[in-house]
Amino acid sequence: MSEPATRHRNLTLGSTALLAALSVDQASKALVAAEAASMAGGVPVAPGFNLVFGRNSGVTFGLFGDVPWWALTLVAAAICAWLLRVMIAAGTRSEAVAAGLIVGGALGNVVDRLRFGAVTDFLDFYAGTWHWPAFNLADVAVVCGAALMILRPLFADRVPAS
Repeated sequence: MSEPATRHRNLTLGSTALLAALSVDQASKALVAAEAASMAGGVPVAPGFNLVFGRNSGVTFGLFGDVPWWALTLVAAAICAWLLRVMIAAGTRSEAVAAGLIVGGALGNVVDRLRFGAVTDFLDFYAGTWHWPAFNLADVAVVCGAALMILRPLFADRVPAS
């Protein structure tokens, strides 16, 4: 496949990952927000897993919660712009998908900050009385994209070239 065709394919894959992450995130948050009143105290889903409704004004684990929402939004937007460039120039499918997942997730949280001044979180995993900080599907997309980007070189020689 020619280099322009490969780049186009990679950009299409990355864009698809971005739109999927953003869409699933925003749809899930809309459903949770619509049911927020019935989720007071959490809704048990499975052992060790509840659905809860919360808004986080900070970033991961509530860090930087005292930083204005617009400042966090500007930082996220700058990172998204850089990662969009990575996605556009991606030489491999995995790099494009990884960048797309991260951007889609980050944009999902940016949308929340613009709409509510905070990010909607609802996934609550716990063991006994210890709870992992609640998170959302945008966070899942960012973590999966980052893991793919970090681990990708380890498997590069095992995947046949296309």
